[in-house]
Amino acid sequence: MIDRWACENGVTLDFGRPGKPTDNAFVESFNGRLRDECLNAHWFLSLADARAKIEAWRRDYNESHPYTSLGWLTSVEYAAAAAKIAVE
Repeated sequence: MIDRWACENGVTLDFGRPGKPTDNAFVESFNGRLRDECLNAHWFLSLADARAKIEAWRRDYNESHPYTSLGWLTSVEYAAAAAKIAVE
């Protein structure tokens, strides 16, 4: 199913090699942070509960925490600044 979507949308799928987390370090870092800060920190009572808690974590991750790689801006602030520059 993902192959079909990718083909229809001109997306090239690129999979990392098994056992080589350095192939995609940014994603591996994100996955580790999600697991440490959210998945391992909560008990999920239902799928709806899991969705709500993960969404709350995602919003906090994107809206509250500044990142050195973004010049100490949050992801939302950086995206807004980039959009403003693109319009000018």
